[in-house]
Amino acid sequence: MRRQLAIFTLLALAVFAASAPAKVREFEIIQKENLRVKFGAEFTPSTLPRERPAPITVEIAGSITTTDGSHPPPLRQLEMEINRHGRIETTGLPTCTAPLLQATTTKEALARCKPALVGRGSFGAQLALGVGKDVPATGRTLVFNSRHDGKPALLLHLFIGVPVRVTMVVPITIGHKENGDFGTVLRAHIPKLGGGLGSVTEIELKIGRRYTFGGKRRSYLGAACSAPEGINSAPFPFLRGLFRFEAHRKIVASLLKSCTVRS
Repeated sequence: MRRQLAIFTLLALAVFAASAPAKVREFEIIQKENLRVKFGAEFTPSTLPRERPAPITVEIAGSITTTDGSHPPPLRQLEMEINRHGRIETTGLPTCTAPLLQATTTKEALARCKPALVGRGSFGAQLALGVGKDVPATGRTLVFNSRHDGKPALLLHLFIGVPVRVTMVVPITIGHKENGDFGTVLRAHIPKLGGGLGSVTEIELKIGRRYTFGGKRRSYLGAACSAPEGINSAPFPFLRGLFRFEAHRKIVASLLKSCTVRS
């Protein structure tokens, strides 16, 4: 098959995520020693035009756990390689910067950067509030369009209000590869949550944004099912992820998907 599904799924970076949205049905599970990473992703609609890209929405879910019940090690670096053929549209879309989001609640972050919002969701974490005392906490997640060195990027805003107030802002850069099935590379260095209070262990996200600019309707994410003529269904390599944890532990995982050509 000469061409794969044209799809760009920026939020694949969130594979260290949590409880699954309704549309995430299949998960990849990878285990190394006592560390287990589970993730999945779905895009809708999965029936798409053969040639021209159409608007899509992406949902991501997953988790980081341990088989012995010990505290999961913090994720320190994430690198995602996304299928080469895809489209992200940011022309005319407002951007947000990390300084605007530092030390903000979810409500404050939206007040400052809502025009740049491209996704939202929720997450879970384990907070170390004392020796041997890990306290579970949940919070809300926002995803904003941003720029880095003049190029499109993302900002992930995570906020916990109880039992302590914690804000984490994660910049995500977007790079490109010359050859192979994967052309777009997302990279993020994950800071310690709350200066070392704990780590994010789960998150669910939904990405998708329609907007108007220059009198034209646009979509932040677009895809086409570029199967060869005569074939109406196309499997494709969706993403490949590299996860680096504390103590230099590394896990590599891949996810495959398929699409159907709209007649």
